[in-house]
Amino acid sequence: MDLQLNNKTALVFGAAGGLGSAMAKTLASEGASVVVADIDGEGADSVAATIRAAGGQAMSLQWDLSDIATITSKVEEIGSTFGHVDILVNNTGGPPPTPVSGQSSDEWLKYFNMMVRSVIAVTDAVLPSMRQRKWGRIITSTSSGVVAPIPNLGMSNSLRLALVGWSKTLAREVGRDGITTNIVLPGRIGTGRINFLDEQKAKRENRPLQDVIQESISTIPVGRYGDPQEYGDTVAFLASPRASYITGSVIRVDGGLISSI
Repeated sequence: MDLQLNNKTALVFGAAGGLGSAMAKTLASEGASVVVADIDGEGADSVAATIRAAGGQAMSLQWDLSDIATITSKVEEIGSTFGHVDILVNNTGGPPPTPVSGQSSDEWLKYFNMMVRSVIAVTDAVLPSMRQRKWGRIITSTSSGVVAPIPNLGMSNSLRLALVGWSKTLAREVGRDGITTNIVLPGRIGTGRINFLDEQKAKRENRPLQDVIQESISTIPVGRYGDPQEYGDTVAFLASPRASYITGSVIRVDGGLISSI
């Protein structure tokens, strides 16, 4: 299937990490020019270099999403190289594992700025151009915790859920402008973040790491962790003209893990 992404520019955040890298590389392989953005500048450079080595078009940007004041200049920098942003993939890191109660106001504000405020601000920066051209894709990667809250990820469950309400509302506001906006949430995908969470659980419960992993896998109907490529493929389809009638949705890439309908 031709996803018709030639001559499209995609801005992917968190693109030096497991899911972000997979999304960036897949969009590039489908013909999009990709802006690889991450707070880890060297990591972003590495992913962009890999894309170019495979014949794709990519530029890297060291970008701290919590620094709202830099958004305008960063978008202008993209414009000078690739022009307007057609596809925005919002993908942020998350807070450390914590209960939802007993967290300081400063911690809540810190992660709200990083995970929610920044996403909204970047989206607002690229929307005018999308509206003018009557085409755009806003894809926001969150967590399965927005559907089924994950124990000991209280701040993540709460803050990421705010983005679900925002995305659904935005879909109604921009749909007639040819812009779709969707949430994509991963189940247990084999990335560094999942490895970290498994390790933290093993330490917290004083159990062997392999036992924790096998216990987790036993809850997944397909019997394994997901491959980041499978996540990237889903995002690439949603970013394409082929998915023009999908908006305001929450797409699960979870191997059947989430038990709710």
